[in-house]
Amino acid sequence: MDILNALVAFLNYVFVPGLAYGSQLALGALGLTLVFGILRFSNFAHGDTMAFGTMWVILITWWFQSMGITAGPLPTALLALPFGIAITAAFVLATDRAVYKFYRDKKAASIILVIVSTGVMFITNGLTRIIIGPQEQNFADGARFVISAQGFKDATGLSEALVIKSTTAITVITAAICVAVLFWFLNKTRTGKSMRAFSDNEDLALLSGINPERVVMVTWIIASALAVIAGTLYGLDKSFRPFIYFQLLLPIAASAVVGGLGNPLGAIAGGFIIAFSEVFVTYAWKKVVGYLVVLDLEPTTLLQLLSTDYKFAVSFTILIIVLLFRPTGIFKGK
Repeated sequence: MDILNALVAFLNYVFVPGLAYGSQLALGALGLTLVFGILRFSNFAHGDTMAFGTMWVILITWWFQSMGITAGPLPTALLALPFGIAITAAFVLATDRAVYKFYRDKKAASIILVIVSTGVMFITNGLTRIIIGPQEQNFADGARFVISAQGFKDATGLSEALVIKSTTAITVITAAICVAVLFWFLNKTRTGKSMRAFSDNEDLALLSGINPERVVMVTWIIASALAVIAGTLYGLDKSFRPFIYFQLLLPIAASAVVGGLGNPLGAIAGGFIIAFSEVFVTYAWKKVVGYLVVLDLEPTTLLQLLSTDYKFAVSFTILIIVLLFRPTGIFKGK
């Protein structure tokens, strides 16, 4: 048995990727659950809002790089991120004025807004593909690793190496900062308290003098910012292709539902539950188990429950189970 090498393999292939992916899903689910909690509909365009915002971050990153502007060891995309957020927020607010406000004023049923958001999803996806193209784009620069394979082996003498990419570390740190700032905003600022009151009881909030249009505007801006940050972090950590973000809507929605729709804390918990579930089920455990058993008992198969091609099936299965047995989610959302 070689417990240390088994632990390092587990950290390298399961825990660290799950932590990064969970951070990305949590940020995406936070934006989705805010819109649901305050505007009371499931925004199917959220995944493509992530793609649209990330596209602008990539275009501005390339522009900065062409002028020799970089962030040193950090990705240049971090410098482009505020511009991508601003453009995306303006686009989403314009969409709200042109589309969603009409149905809000008509007091349309939530299902109508869901159908409308599906139309917005296809339009946004089409715009993204027209502007940047459907192919894969890599835009990560700066230092590649916080801990390299060879450096870890030299320092520890182990045969198994722990590798932590810079983008992984940036993802986890940025997600933690975003969550802390969001919870401070919702709990400590007047606008945040107005949003929470509007979410809890719209009629009572209106009687209290809360401006509903201001609440709607701030909600869209925050949701847009979270979408662009989540999309950019995912693109840096993996790669960018518009259709990927269309597919990401399923695990993000599953994260929000598992945690409890409308509950920000639930969105974070749901994001990590979905991420680690996908990684656990699709990882081939042969290497880890091989370190833990005697030589004669080493597994001959990959010990993989599902191929990585079916990782979204894990999200879908968990989503169905939660909807059947606990539709309010872990934290009793809406």
